[in-house]
Amino acid sequence: MSSLKFKLIEGTRSAAHSIFAHGFRSFLTTLGIIIGVASVIAVVSVVQGFSVNISQQFDVMGTNVINVESYTPRKERLQGGRAKLTYDDYLDLKFKVSGISNVTPTVRMWGSNAVITYKGQSSSSMIVGTASTYQKLNAVYPERGRFFNLSDDKSRRRVAVLGLSIIPKLNIKGDPIGQHVSVSGEWFKVIGIAEKRGKLFGFDQDDFILLPFSTTRALLGGAEQPDIQVSLQVDDPLQLEQIKQQIRNLLRSNHKLSKGSDDDFEIATADQMLDTFEAIVGSTTLVLGGIVGISLLVGGIGIMNIMLVSVTERTREIGIQKALGATRFDILLQFLIEAVFLCLLGGLIGLILGFAAGSLISSLTGLPAATVPGWAVVLSFCFSAGIGLVFGIVPAAKAANLDPIDALRYE
Repeated sequence: MSSLKFKLIEGTRSAAHSIFAHGFRSFLTTLGIIIGVASVIAVVSVVQGFSVNISQQFDVMGTNVINVESYTPRKERLQGGRAKLTYDDYLDLKFKVSGISNVTPTVRMWGSNAVITYKGQSSSSMIVGTASTYQKLNAVYPERGRFFNLSDDKSRRRVAVLGLSIIPKLNIKGDPIGQHVSVSGEWFKVIGIAEKRGKLFGFDQDDFILLPFSTTRALLGGAEQPDIQVSLQVDDPLQLEQIKQQIRNLLRSNHKLSKGSDDDFEIATADQMLDTFEAIVGSTTLVLGGIVGISLLVGGIGIMNIMLVSVTERTREIGIQKALGATRFDILLQFLIEAVFLCLLGGLIGLILGFAAGSLISSLTGLPAATVPGWAVVLSFCFSAGIGLVFGIVPAAKAANLDPIDALRYE
């Protein structure tokens, strides 16, 4: 065992000496490995950073949150139909379904209604009417001021909570708290500024204004009821499936859906949405990683080619080693270690460059900070070492099988 350990140490020392003695050639040799590993790490770090950010947001929501929204089946869509959740549906969910709390209605303003004005400066934004329980379910808390309360909603007060991005968009000077902005021609007093949430895939999560639900319904007016989304919390997570069935039965009855017809609504939990998202991320990572990984194979071919050239250049050296007592295994081990060392060096450089590229991409595109998971680092080094073993075996075997007499005579 001590003999093998000595051979490994000596082989590594010899490999390092040979590689650094021909630095530029070694760099060109490992370029394919460097590009391959860097590309894989860049892709994985960006996707995983996005995944971690989304997972954290779902964690804040909790696993016992249910979202209910309208869904128009394909057949009805083709016929011009459009499903809705109505205010009556919301009230029935709130008062007829047991074991739930924080039932929160949400309605959005669209088109010409979704315009906010301040001292002649106008801008479109995401305008959402919701209840005071929205902040608990969605973790939207005020950085300054306060969130609207139950009294604000019951009294249809014209108060608003702004996302941070609204302030520069409307060029609001001084402290926004207590100032007034206009939505659909009506003035609203700013009572709170929400905490910063940042950008996600280039989408500004701070570009919104929240209004009390009852006030927003009054603003929308008209004979046609708006489409409402309802979020709620299940008191006992063990009852999640039973409550989902209660909701389904209630809404199907409300919408007079016949047996066998599709639901015109969707019921989703945070866990379901997270599982779907993680499945998409996993598939995306696998596909992109597989495509980019092809360059690693190209890099491996380059390694084998240069190692074959190296064997030819060092034929006399190999002959001398054999004349001094080196066995075939010693020569084989020496050249295998050199190939693996070369690939691992390329893998390390690729890892550093890949993370730097991923961080730069995330920064420029407004994505969450790039994250390199431990498995990606281990996999990169293992794959690099594997490439060295696979593509280094042919040159190593050629070196080991050289006849010492012929090798010594080689010019």
